[in-house]
Amino acid sequence: MDATSLKPYLSVTDFSVSKEQFELYHNETLDMLITTPQPMGAELAKYYESEDYISHTDGKRSFFEKIYHFIKNIALKNKRTLINSYHTEKGRILDIGAGTGDFLSYMLKDGWDAVGIEPNEKAKNSAVQKGVSFVSDLSELEDDSFDVITMWHVLEHVPNPDNQIIELKRLLKKGGSLFVAVPNFNSYDAKHYGKYWAAFDVPRHLWHFSKTAIRKLFALQHMEVIKILPMKFDAYYVSLLSEKYKNGKMNFFQAFITGWRSNRKAKEHLEYSSHIYIIKNE
Repeated sequence: MDATSLKPYLSVTDFSVSKEQFELYHNETLDMLITTPQPMGAELAKYYESEDYISHTDGKRSFFEKIYHFIKNIALKNKRTLINSYHTEKGRILDIGAGTGDFLSYMLKDGWDAVGIEPNEKAKNSAVQKGVSFVSDLSELEDDSFDVITMWHVLEHVPNPDNQIIELKRLLKKGGSLFVAVPNFNSYDAKHYGKYWAAFDVPRHLWHFSKTAIRKLFALQHMEVIKILPMKFDAYYVSLLSEKYKNGKMNFFQAFITGWRSNRKAKEHLEYSSHIYIIKNE
């Protein structure tokens, strides 16, 4: 990762767990933000130790969690449809950062041979109860062994994206597809909320990608971004959480307005709150 063109960008607080402050630096070459300092290993794990870290729980304790799971169920159907449109024959799929296993469970029922990676034991245990199988590390998997690999809002959590992409290249069959979803710090809602933008989610999000960054990073391993799709629900979900961080409460009306504006403006400049990148290994 090129560190020669880093410039201070923004100071951001970890609102959800530690309340500590972190700095974001802009890599101008890649158009990418880097969280600093970056806790690693056991130190990083403590920032995930919260019942409010929603992707590691199946809880529906609050109205917000119920909304999250309602949207997630819609997203599961959309992801399945998207993947099947590129791979009409069911093959082998790997989901990195599988969480509580809902996506892989869904794909198993659809006829895919599915396996996951998930470092959080609590989330993994929930997934196992849904019939999901796991490996502990990517190194356990054979070369050219997957038709599809997915990373739904995971690449931003990975300590070394360069090494991760090398592994993705190794595991994916020729002609295979990689589906990567990440937040977009160039979106309207990111600019609107600034340091309160929930998708910065420091320090769990170590990296903050743009379309330029994703294209360049994968091109280094001769993998091509063939399509970029919007995740329109993210603008509303992220705006709702950002309202809480900014004002101390979830202002549903204001969050809806901001999410709507973000999606409307993105029709012009194509910078949505989050994107799905479809990447081919040719």
